[in-house]
Amino acid sequence: MDQPNDNAGQIGSSADGHAAARGASTDPLTIRLRATMAAAKYHGVELDPRTFMGEPDEPSPSPATLVRWLTDQGLVAKGMRLKWRYLVRMSNTPPIVLMFKDGSAGVMVAADAANDLVWLRDPMGTESDPALAVDELRLSQVWTGDVLMVRRARDQAETEMPVDMRWLTRVVMREKSLLRDIGLSSMVLSVLTILPALIVMQVLNQVLAHHSLATLFSVTMILIVLTFYETMLSYGRRELVLVLGARVDSRISIHIFNRLLALPLEFFERNQTGIVIGRLFAIYKVKDFLTGKLLTTFLDLFTLLIVLPFLFFLNASLAWMVVATAGLIGLVVIIFMGPISFYVARSIAAEQQRGSLLYESVAGIRTLKTLALEPQRKQLWDERTAEATRWRLAAGRMSNWPQTLTMPLEMFISRGVLLIGALMVIKGSSGMQGGSLIAFMMLGGRVASPLISFAKLLEDFTEVRTSLGEAGAVLNNPTETKALTTGMRPKIKGALSFIDVDFSYPGATTKALDGLNVEIPAGTMLGLVGRSGSGKSTVTRLLQGVSRSYTGYLKLDGIDMREINLTHLRKSFGVVLQDNFLFRGTIRENITAGRPGLTLDDVVRAARLAGAEEFIERMPAGYETFIEEGSTNISGGQRQRLAIARALISDPKLMILDEATSALDPESEALVNANLTRIGRGRTMVIVSHRLSSLVDCDLIMVMERGKVEDIGPHQVLLERCAIYRQLWMQQNRHTNPENRGAGPAPLLAEGD
Repeated sequence: MDQPNDNAGQIGSSADGHAAARGASTDPLTIRLRATMAAAKYHGVELDPRTFMGEPDEPSPSPATLVRWLTDQGLVAKGMRLKWRYLVRMSNTPPIVLMFKDGSAGVMVAADAANDLVWLRDPMGTESDPALAVDELRLSQVWTGDVLMVRRARDQAETEMPVDMRWLTRVVMREKSLLRDIGLSSMVLSVLTILPALIVMQVLNQVLAHHSLATLFSVTMILIVLTFYETMLSYGRRELVLVLGARVDSRISIHIFNRLLALPLEFFERNQTGIVIGRLFAIYKVKDFLTGKLLTTFLDLFTLLIVLPFLFFLNASLAWMVVATAGLIGLVVIIFMGPISFYVARSIAAEQQRGSLLYESVAGIRTLKTLALEPQRKQLWDERTAEATRWRLAAGRMSNWPQTLTMPLEMFISRGVLLIGALMVIKGSSGMQGGSLIAFMMLGGRVASPLISFAKLLEDFTEVRTSLGEAGAVLNNPTETKALTTGMRPKIKGALSFIDVDFSYPGATTKALDGLNVEIPAGTMLGLVGRSGSGKSTVTRLLQGVSRSYTGYLKLDGIDMREINLTHLRKSFGVVLQDNFLFRGTIRENITAGRPGLTLDDVVRAARLAGAEEFIERMPAGYETFIEEGSTNISGGQRQRLAIARALISDPKLMILDEATSALDPESEALVNANLTRIGRGRTMVIVSHRLSSLVDCDLIMVMERGKVEDIGPHQVLLERCAIYRQLWMQQNRHTNPENRGAGPAPLLAEGD
């Protein structure tokens, strides 16, 4: 026991100054990340610290921030606060991350409750380093009490479950404590419902008969007290229901957004954005149904279960009339469920089409205004509105029928039963008194209302089922979650190998890539040229992991791309497209979009390399200049250079420029091309461009034709031996050939022809 205590002293003094124990150069943030990575590695997941995105106001990541990071990487994590007596009993758990007061952390690898010790491992050390034992006194000096627990995700986690009623029910049932409290309050309210009716019955039957003012005063005071308690309890139950709705809404919102982002790019390319958004928002109708009408009706069923036996006690005949009438209402609703479902589905589809047109018009407002397309869009909007109105009106009319047919039945419960009960009292055949009848009517309304609501739930369920199907049509598509959270995370160098790669787009009759075979050493600047449809952009899509349904082998540094973690792969790439999107925010925020923790010096360095520094410094606010939505306050060339800077900020080992300079003016293009050699230093670059002059300095230029490699080599070599490349070069440089000066105008050429 002496040795562990000595070790405890070591760990206490060491953890008290965590950074000093490991060298002043290691900051608490790094230590905490390394501790989290060690816990993840135990479960077979290698984390890349470059994928961590902290909160701007957190000097050291909180357990909640680390949980989000681990969840994004496919693990299940939970942060909690523990006391020593619970921590020391965790002897059979995987490594636990302990948060220290200086912002660093330690990894607990074992515990011994008998000796009141835990064993910690240094996150900055190696797995072969011995763990140190520490007791409660030493640990309490440095430990905040917060821990981070990590485990591997199950094969079918909640995030991958199909979005259906079963999934939504599971989301609601996770709030068991709230549901329990709501249920208990409903039961008490149900009991309190009976008491006023009993008191009124006694007042009418006894107090009025004997003219007892003292009894009336006592009964009145009891009613006031019961009313107060019922009011306060009802308020508390409504508050609990509001909290339940807010929590369920948060869970659903987070899930559908995460699920949406996990869908592959190909899904968004095949579907209209407006339709996708409309279908997603349909799930909130389901949420409102679950936490609104459905929950309220089931809460009222507590009243039904408690009050209904009392109604049979007061008068069985009248009670059976109430139950039978409510059953008839349910039967009418069931009969009309099919037709209503048909019209509701058509109405929702028409509304989605109209919403899609609205989104498309707003997104393309610049083109709409430029081409004066307002009349055509107005006409199309009128047609979509008429269609939506027609189906909504038809659905309303169909829903009107069951409401009309059930109205006499509802009136019978509230009025007919009263008249029949009055007849029974007059005749005296049932032994029912006037007070008992009034009590029956007071409670009968409480019983009939949930019965009628429960019957009408079937009608609402039709619309809910349709809305859930619409949301599922988006969210239940195959996701990239497994590829984003699992797989290898190797250190990227940039060597590429295409071995018999074939790829076809869905529905295409010809191959986009046909037996592609090529080897690209790391650090190579590779140009891709070819006529339109030759497969240049397809190569870049495969490299980015947008499409993984190819055959053959596409390897990065000798590893098949499909075996590499997709998030790690994309974080290791820098991609600049022909039409780049900038987010609403400052220039600095856009450049550091993928790495918010980088400094202004890093931003300036990337901007200078991309040729963007000169125009940024001319702006009044410099790097804090705000970019409006759609980048309307900067030019296309400036937007493109900012996109190049954004790709360079993370210093990727492999960059893809897909027509990245096509939107630049000649001056900006010359500036970027002049920096290409500097940009490409130490990294592999794949440059797709129809302007061959920008590829002259490439180490290799790959000429593609109908999905195959026609030739590959430097510029001068291709001019001599490749007819396609020579033809493209001559077409683009016709004005520099003395023999062609003074000749007639060259024929118009399509891009890449």
